[in-house]
Amino acid sequence: MFTPLSVILYVTVYMGILFAIAQLVEKRIKNKGEQSAGNPWIYALSLAVYHTSWTFYGSVGFASNSGLLFFSIYGGALIGICFWWYSLRRMVQAKETFRITSIADFISTRYNRSQKIAALVTIIALIGIVPYISLQLKAIISSFSIITDTPQTGSAFDLSGWMVTIFMICFTIIFGVRRLDPTERHQGMIAALVAECIVKIIAFIAVGFFVTYTLFDGFGDIYSRIQTAGLEHLVSLNHGENSGVMWITLLILSFAAIHTLPRQFHVSVVENSNKNHIKTAMWLFPAYMIGINIFVVPIAAAGLLMGMPAENADFFVLLLPQQAGSESLTILAFIGGFSAATGMIIITTMTLSTMASNHLILPTLERIPALQPLRSYLLQLRWVMVSLILLGSLWFAKEFADSYILAAIGLLSFVAVLQFAPALFGGMFWKKGNSLGAFLGLLTGFIIWTYCLLIPTFIKHGWFTEALLVQGPWNITALRPEALFGLDGLHPVSHAVFWSLIFNIGSYIIGSIIFSPNKSERNLTTEFISAMNASHSRRARPTGLDAYISLQPKLEEAHSLLSNYLHEDKAEKEVRTIAEDLQVIDKLQITIIELVEFHRMVEHVLAGSIGAASAHKAIENTIRYNSREEADLKALYSHIVTELQSTEKENASGSDDSHSGYGLIEDLQTQIDDLEDQLATQQKTISNMEVKLEARYEEIFKYRLEAQKSKQDNAQLRNELKKILRDRSDGGYSSETEQSE
Repeated sequence: MFTPLSVILYVTVYMGILFAIAQLVEKRIKNKGEQSAGNPWIYALSLAVYHTSWTFYGSVGFASNSGLLFFSIYGGALIGICFWWYSLRRMVQAKETFRITSIADFISTRYNRSQKIAALVTIIALIGIVPYISLQLKAIISSFSIITDTPQTGSAFDLSGWMVTIFMICFTIIFGVRRLDPTERHQGMIAALVAECIVKIIAFIAVGFFVTYTLFDGFGDIYSRIQTAGLEHLVSLNHGENSGVMWITLLILSFAAIHTLPRQFHVSVVENSNKNHIKTAMWLFPAYMIGINIFVVPIAAAGLLMGMPAENADFFVLLLPQQAGSESLTILAFIGGFSAATGMIIITTMTLSTMASNHLILPTLERIPALQPLRSYLLQLRWVMVSLILLGSLWFAKEFADSYILAAIGLLSFVAVLQFAPALFGGMFWKKGNSLGAFLGLLTGFIIWTYCLLIPTFIKHGWFTEALLVQGPWNITALRPEALFGLDGLHPVSHAVFWSLIFNIGSYIIGSIIFSPNKSERNLTTEFISAMNASHSRRARPTGLDAYISLQPKLEEAHSLLSNYLHEDKAEKEVRTIAEDLQVIDKLQITIIELVEFHRMVEHVLAGSIGAASAHKAIENTIRYNSREEADLKALYSHIVTELQSTEKENASGSDDSHSGYGLIEDLQTQIDDLEDQLATQQKTISNMEVKLEARYEEIFKYRLEAQKSKQDNAQLRNELKKILRDRSDGGYSSETEQSE
């Protein structure tokens, strides 16, 4: 048994090593002067943040009760990974073009940079994921209590809970929220995360080997004992009534989760430095997933065979080596579980704090003039959000410490993030999907999730009367939360998944069909989908018009805008970097296109700090064009569209206000992108036709050779036939001569 002080010392040393790794990586990158392209193995292993304490501890508990059903949580993810080159690669390409910072930013940017959609996604994520963070805190606190033999209730729980939470607040800020710009890849944090992922799989496999080959005599011995002890359910695919429905439910949830979990989106999309790394991840990550689950059933069986209570199955990974007297393996298992929990906590809290600050706090500050000075303290506000999220998670863990909810909170959270899937995948693959459809789908799905899954959970915890579950609201039995519209007999999770998806997808499709988006949204949709389909990132191209616009006032205007959100030195540095990239730093005057490109790059920088939707809004509200600049933009737009013979003619100099100011360059870029796509399609068609024509030429050549050969063969046959006839004729004449003689 370990003392609390010794365990705290182990944890402190371990986290110190992780911090040293992160610092070493960041220092190495800083010395190079630029961020490296990354390593595909590092990228692939970082994705293992998908495996939390729910995997490290909970999979064994799940298998103890439901057998092989536990693997469905990973089977759906494996299926999703098979499609990553078509889904994840498109997300990464869109991220590179629009500087996406989170899944809320991705979905809102696709749908006309809608602040409402971004805020709704953020709210769903906070309500759905914060309880999942509670599960990680509970796992750390419980495992700490097990190896130190301290009670898990009362003041001991409070002390360890506060200690763990404060640790996590500090580590999250140190590892992930030290900088404002979340699109500056956190390579130090990712290196530490990879170290944690390696530690947790080594720890789990070490316990698995110990249990399988030390406590027992291999897999065969464990299997025979399972049969003898009547524990066949551990190796069965069927766990009871509606087993097939539950398999399908969990496959759907994990398929969506591997794309839509905020932490998973961050490590797979935001932290991706090279889309080709996805190819490595598509085989290495599944190998990791299989490796960390291969000993789940043996460990579950070992605990039950050795007489441990089934209610303690979640911690068989700790209890088995502890009971066997192996202190080194026990502390290794604890550190492995600690790594599984803290990796999730740090990444998820960092991501949620970014989403909350960009899409909830910042829009509120923008609307209230008295609070606008707080915009320059955005980084500090994120630190506050990190603290609030983790403190809220601690409260949730304490409130529901003795409730069944923490055992099922993982699935509850998976159903919550499932609501992102229709808007996410619909936006990627269906061009007609629009902002109204996405908003309605997210809202209705969230409402159904709350009604069918969250409220029943609170009722079972004792917060509300059970009459709602039994009789339904206003005694309408068809509206019972767990038997909505008479659909009874399903597991609550399957029931909630079915109805939330029906309402979510239905609302998304209907809303997208009945609503006609404005031109700005249509153009952005085209640009977004083109960015996802592009083989390389497009960069704006400055052109050489008359240089008459004074550069210095524009630099000051941009500096003033950025300094509202960034530190003064950072804002000045970014403005200078943009000017240098555009090669206008030494100019006194610039062209209109250089000005617009300058503003686009300012928005690009700002998007990394406050999200694409908020950045676009800030640019529109702050940047102004004078009458001459606006007139030149209209004339330039009209001229280029006419010259390129666009299929969609626009009278840019007319009275359409949507073409004025900042939106002009977006329309122009969309037109150019469309023409480039058409040209690429035509070139591809021509190439295909050339290939077919070449093949046809070869066929004709072969036909001519065969025809010529046939002609020669025919001539030869004719000659041979004539010779035969001649020989026969000569032979007949000779016979007649001989007879006459």
